[in-house]
Amino acid sequence: MRLLATTDAAALAQAYRDNRDHLTPWEPSRDDTFFTPAGQAERTATQLAGLAAGTEVPWVLTRDEHIVGTITLTGIVRGPLLSAHVGYWVDVRLQGQGVGSAALDTVLLYAREELGLHRVQASVLPRNTPSRTVLERAGFTLIGLAPSYLRIAGSWQDHLLYQRILT
Repeated sequence: MRLLATTDAAALAQAYRDNRDHLTPWEPSRDDTFFTPAGQAERTATQLAGLAAGTEVPWVLTRDEHIVGTITLTGIVRGPLLSAHVGYWVDVRLQGQGVGSAALDTVLLYAREELGLHRVQASVLPRNTPSRTVLERAGFTLIGLAPSYLRIAGSWQDHLLYQRILT
C-alpha cells in the first residue's frame, strides 16, 4: 500500500478494466473514458489536489508492482467533527485474502495518529456482505440506514452507514 502518484494512471486504468464487471454493482456508473489512462490521469490529478488541500488521502493497493485496489479517505473535516469517509475496493482475484482488512487497519491507524481524526465513516450497500464483514472486523459499528443515499449502478440506492470511533 502506498500513496497514489501521478504516474499511476495507466496501471489504475488497467486495474479498473480488469475489475470492471466485479465493481459495476458497487460503484457509480462509469463512462468508457474512466477506464482509460487519460481518464485516470484526470481523476488522479483531482485526488492529488484533494491531498494537497487536506481533504482527501488516496492510496493504491499493490502486489508485485501491480495495482490491485484502492483505499481513500475523503471528505476530511477538521474542527469539532474531525471525521472522514473511507472507501475501498480490492481486485476480484484477491477477495477473501485479508487485503482489504489489512489496508483498512493501516488507514485507520493513519487517520488517528497522523491526521488526528476522531471518527471514520463508511457507507455500504446492504447486500454487500463481504464489505460489511471487513468493516465489522475492523471495529466499525452500524449507525443507521440512509435511504437513497448514493447513485450506484445507475439508481439511487439505500446504504448502511457505519462508523469507527478512533479516540
